Amino acid sequence: MKKEAKKSIRIVNIVVSTGLEKDIPLEKMAATLPNTEYNPEQFPGLVLRIKEPKTSALIFSSGKVVCTGARTLEEVDRSIQSIIRSLKKLDITVTVKPVITVQNIVASGSIGMDLNLNILGIKLPNTEYEPEQFPGLVHKLKGTNATFLLFSNGKIVCTGTKTEQEVNDATDKLIDNLRKLLNK
Repeated sequence: MKKEAKKSIRIVNIVVSTGLEKDIPLEKMAATLPNTEYNPEQFPGLVLRIKEPKTSALIFSSGKVVCTGARTLEEVDRSIQSIIRSLKKLDITVTVKPVITVQNIVASGSIGMDLNLNILGIKLPNTEYEPEQFPGLVHKLKGTNATFLLFSNGKIVCTGTKTEQEVNDATDKLIDNLRKLLNK
């Protein structure tokens, strides 16, 4: 009887975008608020580092916001509320409830089996494997938006999905494909 592969995967980063529907004075924000970086000659957005939850936001003068670093949608909401509170200190009142769009979810974990990446690099379609440059195999999972990094110890990173369900479905499909290929 073959040992059942034990999957464990968790979300490590959620990237979202939203709009506050207000013009934001980035120079004033940078001059007033701590934990900001603003260098308009190099990049048009202001970086705001949020301590709790530990996330970062790119804020643009148009009111567009990209938030990264959250591990749950609740942390996303708390981060956006923190930005709104910071703006209120500058007498900028956001009156809309920001519509949050998930752009990408990154998850990492293990599929519980060792992988021969040399064999997978040949047998598995939609892959790139150049061990001299990077120790992982890059695999675009057909029929999904998911892209995986696979490592020989069974560790994986999944990116390109937009929901936790997509992460789990793509990982299950990956495991099924690997089992068929490797007869495990």
